[in-house]
Amino acid sequence: MDLQQLKQLLKDRGVKRLFAKELAANDNSKNQPYFGGDFEVLSLFPMKKLEASTVGINKNLKAELDFSWILPSGELVIAPHAKLILYPQYPEVRFSGFLQGCRSSSDSWDSMRRLMSMRLAGRVLFFGVTETDKIIGFVVDGDSQIAAEFHAQTHLSSNRGVFFELLLPQSFNPADSRTLLLYELGRIHRLGWILSKQLDSHGVLKICNAPQCGGLTLEAELNISKNSSVDPDFANWEIKQHGVSNFLRPQTSKAITMMTPEPTGGYYREQGVEAFVRRFGYADRNGVADRLNFGGIFRYSVRHPLTGLTMKLSGYDPTSKKITDPNGEIQLVNDQGVVAASWGFAGIIAHWSRKHAQAAFVPSQVQKIPPTSKGEKLMYRYGNTVRLAEHTNSLKVIDAIASGDLYYDPAIKIVNQSQADSEIKRRSQWRVASKKIGSLYESVTPVTV
Repeated sequence: MDLQQLKQLLKDRGVKRLFAKELAANDNSKNQPYFGGDFEVLSLFPMKKLEASTVGINKNLKAELDFSWILPSGELVIAPHAKLILYPQYPEVRFSGFLQGCRSSSDSWDSMRRLMSMRLAGRVLFFGVTETDKIIGFVVDGDSQIAAEFHAQTHLSSNRGVFFELLLPQSFNPADSRTLLLYELGRIHRLGWILSKQLDSHGVLKICNAPQCGGLTLEAELNISKNSSVDPDFANWEIKQHGVSNFLRPQTSKAITMMTPEPTGGYYREQGVEAFVRRFGYADRNGVADRLNFGGIFRYSVRHPLTGLTMKLSGYDPTSKKITDPNGEIQLVNDQGVVAASWGFAGIIAHWSRKHAQAAFVPSQVQKIPPTSKGEKLMYRYGNTVRLAEHTNSLKVIDAIASGDLYYDPAIKIVNQSQADSEIKRRSQWRVASKKIGSLYESVTPVTV
């Protein structure tokens, strides 16, 4: 089998993206193969579940994979215990459990199993990701034709950390996702003023007349339905619209909402949102009667005066910038030590890795029709200079919180709080100043569309 035949074999099994790396001599079933010195690799390979493990003295995070080996015949050999292990103290990611529990009577499987059990330099490991988030693996000897073709083509491939991304037959070139994105953003810019709109969760186009309509209008133009998907918005890019007064200075815009995960622990989860607001919230400060709010800006290690809560990072050392406890949390804590709300590191890492690997920041402006009326329709237009942010990993999110660049800015309230028909409105949002997005990505590039 040559490389082209392997690609076709994987494509026939639903693989949409293919990655490969050369294995070191000691990369085998006893010595976990090295997958990178940071957590960026998590954005390449979908996880079934990410959870903390503190067995014995080892503290790490384990990401379960839906992984199978493929044989030349096309047979899939399920690896039920395959996982990525994240060692935050280094940090690094390694591949483990990939032979445990595998069953096949094929001679081809016996050969592949031996290859992954040996100490042998030059082997090449292939990882294919399918449309349904399954991962299919294949390994070849360093003396094989496939290995020789791989090494001859690495200069043509996209570098993804320690992996190279290879093109599949008649497949969409991942590098073209950038071209497609910029083409679409240029088209939208040239439309000028666009009537505010949104695509609902069923794909039905509707008028939009709310503060968040700038993002929804842009998404509608990109044919993105309103949803809460854990995947990137468009062609593997997360789209972040932000309002500006001057297209020539998009970095001076207001803060940008990066993610909106609900708390996963603390009083918020144990007693419910209403009990949380009644205990830690405060009466509306703008004269709205009978309303309790929980809002404001919460930054690391700063006490919020209205709520009495301080943000802390349990299990993280801001000096060394390392996670010291995989069970650690981002916490809002009162003066008595009560954890009002918390977000586990594992959940934040899983969310960020999947959705925010690369993002496009698109400036916008808004006007009313007519400008002086209230409750009338809105129109938006989008600038011709966008910023493309690439190369991140989930540790940068924790680092940005510790530095104060990424902060919690909730909008939670109880309307008619003294009445039987009181209504709870919630929004947990994490935001960053436009000029600070570089703290979340290694590369931020302005591009004219």
